[in-house]
Amino acid sequence: MTIPEAFSCLMVRREGDRVSCDVESIGDGDLPPGDVLIEVAASSLNYKDALACQGHPGVVRNLPHVPGIDCAGQVVDSQSAEYKPGDAVLVTGYELGAGSWGGYSAYVRVPAEWVVPLPQGLSAEEAMTYGTAGFTAAQCVSAIRHHGIEPDAGPVLVTGATGGVGSLSIALLAKLGYQVEAATGKPEQAELLRQLGAAEIIAREDVDDRSGKPLLATRWSAAVDTVGGNTLGTILRSLKYRGCVAACGLVGGDDLPTSVYPFILRGETLVGIDSAKCPREPRLRIWQLLAGDWRVEGLSTLARSISLAEISGEVDAMLAGQTFGRILVRPIA
Repeated sequence: MTIPEAFSCLMVRREGDRVSCDVESIGDGDLPPGDVLIEVAASSLNYKDALACQGHPGVVRNLPHVPGIDCAGQVVDSQSAEYKPGDAVLVTGYELGAGSWGGYSAYVRVPAEWVVPLPQGLSAEEAMTYGTAGFTAAQCVSAIRHHGIEPDAGPVLVTGATGGVGSLSIALLAKLGYQVEAATGKPEQAELLRQLGAAEIIAREDVDDRSGKPLLATRWSAAVDTVGGNTLGTILRSLKYRGCVAACGLVGGDDLPTSVYPFILRGETLVGIDSAKCPREPRLRIWQLLAGDWRVEGLSTLARSISLAEISGEVDAMLAGQTFGRILVRPIA
């Protein structure tokens, strides 16, 4: 299989004090080294991507840079015995879109150990409807289940409910029989959250206690928290005995205002979720679950597609908290 001499990507550059993010043409020789060359059918827009598109130094190490922390497509060329041209594959995490150029390109080249075979029955578009957000959500749900919390233990809270991780966490938990409470600052999206499976919608202010009390009345058996900050502190002070929080975000801050009381008096567990460096064995297992027993029905209805040229506008909306659900990126029009 051959690739065009020139193909499109979204390039972030710095010119003086200004950071630009524009569609450009590059060639095979411009791609970073790697074992597997992939033609990208779809990527997705995540919060980390939005920061990368603005050249955020906490995400992007060097400019110029091509964002996109996940992608799915087919192998064009491979130096690895594990993959051959035509294989359907996906990549999430590792250094894709951060330390290395990412999925906002018609073609990517990556190390073989980053590549995951696309599970049978899952299309590239469906895989990216999950994407890094769905992979993270599934890890959160897996952590709660591993902690032994069953659906009859009581309601499970999901914060940042309209975001990618939040919305897919709701869908996964509801599919597995949990009663989900969705915390959101977008009451206008309540009906969509109910369609995903939320049993109750609460305001994000309800998970933002400022009283300073070391413990609060118990409310939830577990939680998926995408917010961090005082929201996470409030959740920890509100969990039932032996409860579990899977924490994976910090849009509300990187501090943790709590004490040891939730841990030593209620026996709670705080589980940190990292998607980028998840080991290969659990990574493969999660993707098999998402394609199989945990498959979310109607995946195509959870996302909309945009082109490379439309990303900049969506980045502004995402950083302003104005997006909902999943946004697919198609590098090839």
